[in-house]
This record gives sequence, C-alpha cells and structure tokens, in this order.
Amino acid sequence: MQDGRATREDGQAAQAAREGAGGGRGDRPRRRQARGERRIEQILAAAAEVFARSGYEAATTNAIASQAGISPGSLYQFFANKEAIAGALADRFVTQMGAAHREAFESVDPAAVPLPEMIDRMVDPILAFNVANPGFKALFARPDMPTGLADAARPIQAALLGRVEKMIAVRAPRLGPAERTRAARVLIQVFQALVPLVTSTDDEAERAALVVEMKKVLHGYLLRIGAGDVQAGDVQATEGQAGGPPAG
Repeated sequence: MQDGRATREDGQAAQAAREGAGGGRGDRPRRRQARGERRIEQILAAAAEVFARSGYEAATTNAIASQAGISPGSLYQFFANKEAIAGALADRFVTQMGAAHREAFESVDPAAVPLPEMIDRMVDPILAFNVANPGFKALFARPDMPTGLADAARPIQAALLGRVEKMIAVRAPRLGPAERTRAARVLIQVFQALVPLVTSTDDEAERAALVVEMKKVLHGYLLRIGAGDVQAGDVQATEGQAGGPPAG
C-alpha cells in the first residue's frame, strides 16, 4: 500500500517537474515540482553508482531503483527505460565536464607559467571530475556507445582537442598545424589511458603517487615536442630531477 501511494505521489511529482511550477497555483504544485526534481537527482545519482559498479550493459532499472531506495514503479514515472536514464546522466556529465575543461584551460595562460605548473592547473580539474564521477567512464568508454551518447560527447571532445592544440601552439610555436593536431591527440589519448589507473584506487596516497607519474609522462612528451621552450629553465629543471618534475 505504501509503495502504491509513493508511486502515485511520484507520478504527480513527475508531471509537475515536466510542466514546471508556473503551470499551477499555490504552494502544492511547487512542492510537487520540487519533489520531482529531487527524485530525478536521486535516480541519476543512483544510476551513476550502478553504472560504475556493474557497467552499463549489466545495469538494470531494478538495480537503479533499489540503489535509489524507490520502487521500480516510481522510477518509471520519471524515466521510461535505462536508455533514458543514461541519456539524462550523459547530458549532466557533458555539462560538468565542460565546466572542468573551462576551469582547466581558461584559468591559465600557457605562456605565462612554467610547464609543471601549467600541467598541474590543466590536469587537476579534469582528474577531479573523473574521480568524482566514476559512472562517466561506464557510459562514455564503451566501444558500442549508442549514437545519442556519442552525439552528446562529440562537441566537448572537439572543444577539448581545440583547447589542447591552442596550448601547444603557444608552447611550441615551431610546430605546424598538422603536427599540433597530432600532438594534441597523443596527449589526450595518453591522459585518457591513464585516468582509469588513477580513479581505480581508493587509497589516497597511491592515487596521489599515480597522479605524479601521469604528470611526468605528460611533461616529458611536452618537452619532446618543444613545448618547454616558452619558459626558460623548464629543460634544466627536468634534467636536475632524475624522477621528473614535481606534480605540485
């Protein structure tokens, strides 16, 4: 009986959330809309955990409902199926990742800081996003990523490539356009390949050590392509440290 009542209330909340608070009078429609928005947040947070733990293919709406602490009937008031949940979660991830990219690249002038500091300031926000959102990889690292998810990710991937190319153009101005694009793709692929290693451990000390190693790899490649030329002392600092530059 209680589950049935909760499902009916969620149905009303879902309708209010779809219509918006402006569609009714008084406090009751607004309360229903707020309940609907909270329930959506609850379902998406649960889905992210289930996708991260089980993988997208093995995840089920029943498992997501259980993780959210609601009945499957309540879940279906808001999302028709697992694909709809994944789409809404993907939109959220793309928005958050875009914010992380802006923080990483718009808060630093590549020509104004030493290479190790530039790497810190560009890598840390994107790593923080990945650590905080383990469900991201479960959706976007799939070889059979659905067209809808691929379409959602494509603009932000193109923007990231453009940002990295711009950074390389500033740090290594002697590289031609084709070389810059190639180097940017290599940097992005190397970073993405190492992210799971960093996010897979819950040991904070080990994670910090892995981040140091990741930054050494990126630093070494950027020096190889001439991206240490802008800041005098980058090469000398690296040569003076057998283990590579500090990660900050």
